[in-house]
Amino acid sequence: MSSNPLRHAIARMGGRDPHEKHRAATPLELFFDLTFVIAFGVAGSQFAHEIAEAHVLPGLLGFSFAMFAVIWAWINFTWFASAYDTDDWIFRLVTMVQIVGVLILAMGIEPMFHSLVKGEYVDNGVIVSGYVIMRLALVAQWLRAARQDPARRQTCMRYAKYLTLVQLGWIAVVIIKADVLTTILLTVPLIALEMATPYAAERNARTPWHAHHIAERYGLLAIIALGECLIGAIETLRAIVANHGWSVDAALVGFGGTALAFSMWWIYFMLPAGRALHLRRHRSFLFGYSHIPIFAAIAATGAGLHVAAYFIDHETQISAAAAVASIALPVALFKASLTWLYSTMMGPDRQVIGVTAGVLAALAASVGLAAAGVSVPVCLLVIVLALSVPIVLDELRGSGRLDRALEKLEAETTRPRPS
Repeated sequence: MSSNPLRHAIARMGGRDPHEKHRAATPLELFFDLTFVIAFGVAGSQFAHEIAEAHVLPGLLGFSFAMFAVIWAWINFTWFASAYDTDDWIFRLVTMVQIVGVLILAMGIEPMFHSLVKGEYVDNGVIVSGYVIMRLALVAQWLRAARQDPARRQTCMRYAKYLTLVQLGWIAVVIIKADVLTTILLTVPLIALEMATPYAAERNARTPWHAHHIAERYGLLAIIALGECLIGAIETLRAIVANHGWSVDAALVGFGGTALAFSMWWIYFMLPAGRALHLRRHRSFLFGYSHIPIFAAIAATGAGLHVAAYFIDHETQISAAAAVASIALPVALFKASLTWLYSTMMGPDRQVIGVTAGVLAALAASVGLAAAGVSVPVCLLVIVLALSVPIVLDELRGSGRLDRALEKLEAETTRPRPS
């Protein structure tokens, strides 16, 4: 029996084995992810409300900022945990502080949206405060790793230093209380610095992240974001049933909203992310960064379904074409971003690229149909049918082509380089 009375006694942050077998998401990571359900939900709800009120630019600005704050903080936590998760009581408590930061951030999303619509100054104090709390908690984790992992001390210290400097910039943005344009001019460089930090910090020694663990974590957040799509589908169905009772339109919306979320889930997991990332570890930055538009697009699709509910409920200031576009555009971003990710990790596939071009054309056609007077539920069904094409074609061509592509990647990885 151990002499240490604590079940989760302090463990050394020496870096985990990047090839550890059966590495999976921990209960703490799953609990951490649950807080992002709230953030995605609040951001999507506010975005849908502003689009329905024809406040397109303020809605896009607010949603983009909220999505960056939420997704980027999650990405940084996930890669750190993949490399240094000790699951001791210190790691757990610091993670709790980050959870508090997420909840504070979520509370600040609504006032930020409202201030963007008014246009006087940006009320970003609460949302930025929550973000800074998350980031400074992560700085504490990096400082601990720097002390306990001498081989990567410089890398960990660079993370801590760069993150701290950028957080000072965010605090300055809150203090200034600037108008929308000035806030954008201050925010864009800070976002660029945030995204440059991992590349700059790991230029010499890389942290020991686990490829299959990272792939699983990203897949789990995609599923969480897809939950917003299901909520949007239920809201749209509720609006139809409340106004008109059960009808063909209600059936189309119920089926279409659910099938849309299911199709996006199916398409996302076409990429064997764990194996591909394991074979192409040098593409880790591209893998991580390219998920920002993917996650944002999934959440925006859920918001678009909310907009459709508002439109059917006669509570919007926009046209049917705009309501359909609020769904079709994020779906297009989702499919295009995934195709780019697939090409990056697996190599270009002409059939995948060609099918994506066809899907984008069909999505554009759905907006055109709405402008021509076709009902929103039918246009939603067109979007679903467009997404079903890559699924059917992928099933028909079987797993052989994918296996050959992975074998080719493995051969490239093991091939000796010329001296």
